[in-house]
Amino acid sequence: MTGVRKTATMALLTVFAIAGAGTVPAAAATAGGLLPHPGPDGLVWVEESRGDGGVASGGASDRLPTVLTVACEGGGDVRVTMESQAIQVAAFAVDCPVGRAGVGSVAMDPGVVRWGSFSVEVDASEDDVRWALTVTQPE
Repeated sequence: MTGVRKTATMALLTVFAIAGAGTVPAAAATAGGLLPHPGPDGLVWVEESRGDGGVASGGASDRLPTVLTVACEGGGDVRVTMESQAIQVAAFAVDCPVGRAGVGSVAMDPGVVRWGSFSVEVDASEDDVRWALTVTQPE
């Protein structure tokens, strides 16, 4: 995937309020903001949001692995789901401690995420939970 195509994909990012579900434990916090910019491998970067939300985008390749990462803080948790071409491909939860970020991630093999559009849903247990997410396809 070319840098121009990835840049165009990020420009197509649409944020919307939706709900989700999942079951994977959180990981360690990151320094600085909740998640850094994903760089040239990034398809989506939501720098910061609060409460329920998510993204819909296009430009995914079925020939590359896909990594979905979500970080949050403020108490409670977020439940995250990802769909590719109307098929759920990932679901997990992240604990959101107060004063530091909890981070959860799932790596998917090539072909799990299909070519084209995908969506990620974030269901926060509290309206004031702050979260960020990235979707990357490392080449």
